Amino acid sequence: SRLPEGHVLVNGYGPTENTTFSATHSLRHGDEVSRSVPIGAPLSNSSSFVLDSGFQPLPPGVPGELFVGGDGLAWGYLNRADLTAERFVPHPFSSSPGARLYRTGDKARWLADGTLEFLGRNDFQVKIRGFRIELGEVEAALRLFTGIQEAVVLAREDVPGDKRLVAYFTSGDSSVDPTSLKAFLQQRLPEYMVPSAFVSLTAFPLSANGKLDRKALPAPDFASASSADDFVEPSTPAQARLASIFADVLGLERVSLHGDFFELGGHSLLATQVVSRIRSAFSVELPLGELFAAPTVALLAQRLEQHGSASRQPPLVPVDRSQPLPLSFAQQRLWFLDQLQPGSSTYNIPWALKLSGSLDVSALHQSLNALLARHEVLRTHFAVHDGQPVQVIRPDVQLELPVIDLRGLEPVAREAEAQALMRQEAQHSFNLAQGPLVHATLVRMSDAEHLLLVTAHHIISDGWSISVIAREIAAFYRQFSGGEAAQLAPLPIQYADFSVWQRQWLHGDVLASELNWWRQQLAGASSALELPTDRPRPAIQTYGGAVVPVALSKHLSAQVKELAQREGATPFMVLLASFQLLLSRYSGQDDVSVGSPVANRNRSETEGLIGFFVNTLVFRSRLDGRQSFRELLGQVRLNTLAAYEHQDIPFEKLVEELQPQRDLSRSPLFQVTLTLQNAPEGALTLPGLSLDALPPSIETSKYDFSLLLDEGSEGFSGIINYNTDLFDAASMERLARHYAVLLDGLLTSPDRQLGFVSMLTPSEKQLLPSWNGTQSAYSRDASIHSLFSQQVARSPEAVAVVSGDEAVTYSQLDARSNQLAHHLRALGVLPGSRVAVRLDRSADLIVSLVAVLKTGASYVPLDKAWPSERLSFVLRESAAGVLVSHSDVADDLPAFGAVL
Repeated sequence: SRLPEGHVLVNGYGPTENTTFSATHSLRHGDEVSRSVPIGAPLSNSSSFVLDSGFQPLPPGVPGELFVGGDGLAWGYLNRADLTAERFVPHPFSSSPGARLYRTGDKARWLADGTLEFLGRNDFQVKIRGFRIELGEVEAALRLFTGIQEAVVLAREDVPGDKRLVAYFTSGDSSVDPTSLKAFLQQRLPEYMVPSAFVSLTAFPLSANGKLDRKALPAPDFASASSADDFVEPSTPAQARLASIFADVLGLERVSLHGDFFELGGHSLLATQVVSRIRSAFSVELPLGELFAAPTVALLAQRLEQHGSASRQPPLVPVDRSQPLPLSFAQQRLWFLDQLQPGSSTYNIPWALKLSGSLDVSALHQSLNALLARHEVLRTHFAVHDGQPVQVIRPDVQLELPVIDLRGLEPVAREAEAQALMRQEAQHSFNLAQGPLVHATLVRMSDAEHLLLVTAHHIISDGWSISVIAREIAAFYRQFSGGEAAQLAPLPIQYADFSVWQRQWLHGDVLASELNWWRQQLAGASSALELPTDRPRPAIQTYGGAVVPVALSKHLSAQVKELAQREGATPFMVLLASFQLLLSRYSGQDDVSVGSPVANRNRSETEGLIGFFVNTLVFRSRLDGRQSFRELLGQVRLNTLAAYEHQDIPFEKLVEELQPQRDLSRSPLFQVTLTLQNAPEGALTLPGLSLDALPPSIETSKYDFSLLLDEGSEGFSGIINYNTDLFDAASMERLARHYAVLLDGLLTSPDRQLGFVSMLTPSEKQLLPSWNGTQSAYSRDASIHSLFSQQVARSPEAVAVVSGDEAVTYSQLDARSNQLAHHLRALGVLPGSRVAVRLDRSADLIVSLVAVLKTGASYVPLDKAWPSERLSFVLRESAAGVLVSHSDVADDLPAFGAVL
């Protein structure tokens, strides 16, 4: 936006090993960029490749290592055959003998328009508390803060085993408040990427060659935060013990009553030590989340006073309704999330049904209320009792059924309004403290067509429940429209009974046994799937969503089932194994965890209930490009069967007990899910009506993205539900195409090594080589100064150089450089000589460089910021006979034998 119209800004990329520039990207006034400015497309006679670890090309959107080559590629490193062999590798796609590519060590990806996006250095990635962190991303966020001039971030381990991020910055004459800076970063980065300490420096230390000396950056003083003037002494024994625990774990002398554990340098791993010591000191099993919710001594002491103990296990039978009814583990997590974002529609379950024929609206309304009378969970809201959420069941709740008449609209407008009403219904805001937590609307499209829109909060329902609702509404509708009485078996229990039973059964040895299995299964698993996103990940997870369709061909679907049958697996296992390989390709990680919902109705008493029973299992796979798909499928089969055997422990309890690394920007344990729908279909048959289920409006996403599939007559099909703050629809559509291509390759050759199975689509196989079609004829014998002379002849009065207020034409540049070249010749400069140049970026610098080249000599650039030792070294090693500089810096030069 600040670039004047008519001007061009060129972003150049490239290592010295490929003659400085390999790719460029031009920007003009009004151009827009997304997360970063691209580094562009390869220069003429240069080439760029984004490859995986097996030197296979990656499709657009998928990150890999950037390799460059072409006519500008160096031969190698002087007298360093070992380093040359490591970095200058054989060109895998060239037929020219001896052709090489340079592996840059840079992480990049192709964009859809054929430009490259730079994603950071592979060797500037660090891993802290299980998270992979791009230090450059943190540094970029720091530089956005007003007043900061330079910034660098390190991962320091000043205490063995305690690695922390530390930010160093210079601010010139500005004053930067570290507290404000930290708050600024917390709005832009995930918690684990926010530095634990901030160090302000007047200038960064430099090495002898003028580069940043990272080893000379000082260690931060973590203790300073605890010695502020507002120190408050703990006043109770419990507070004193907690303050002592905080201080011991953080390595501080003392901690104030209101000192924040995380602001004092704490993180997730240290938090687990605090919880362990609290268990020993207070005999209390404190969930890790309590420390994050109450991070000061004062707040945590209050939480400890409210903490209670578990009860004994009863059978799964009705319980006394006069006692407080706890939430199930799954409900408690959703209740907690609702406290953070009250009324959010993220966990709504919308359901839409088209009713064609003669509808008895009164009978339908009665049917809905009969359903509420039969199922307590539909009459439930949530309150807080003694500091804990509980279920409150109302004896009688009447559900309203407003009728919206659209018959007066034109067909196109009527359909558009109906779609808007479906979206509005799906976004209905529920108050968990009041209820009811189910809502319905009837839309009259015509005399013979209606839309029934029903939305329930997930805290009282799940996918299986929809089938129960459909079946029982049909039974009640037949009764209230004048038919036979509803033939529904009495419910042996209600959802509240299950909640009590679950909490009392998953206790003691049973819970310990289940947890031990999952603890071993997930030990060392990566806590984050680093998918390439279209936009930076928000610091706090968002839930805006959309969907794109996905379909596997009938032939491909049949192949999935055939391989599953041959290998003693299920279609879900084949789909899961191939899906995890796709995620591995996209993330560059070989340890991939995927979530998948299971109905969790493995007791007969729960089959006919409406409620939140569904559980989520974590399926983890370790992938190796040398193994075959058949071998991977065998691993996935064993892992999946074992996970099913341990499915009773609720996912929410698993998270609470395993205490994974805290990251508010992602869901815990996994960020991507796979669902193969197998819940019983709720087919409705009503007197005088034909019914069709309509796809619900989905505008939220609980995860980075979810692949949801159904099996129909034409094969497997469904949707990808993705987070719109992370991804564009085009990226998800491309991912779906890659999945189909990869799956086809795996099923065609299940014994082939995974690393050789491509996911490039046919169009991408044609497109990628075309982006490297940079060959251009040029005069290979022409010198730079001769080409310059030709340009002078073509446009002598055109402006060649602009520096501040000075503008120099080509003819003026030619004349001034000729004058200096003659003077250099008079000083003894000959072809093959070396001339040192120490000048600011100015017109004089360009004049000097052209003049040196006209003499046939080569120039040796000297940076004015270099220390004296570096200048002496370069002058000595280059044996420059002449040095060109301005007179005002002559006194700064070290002693040397050249002509100044």
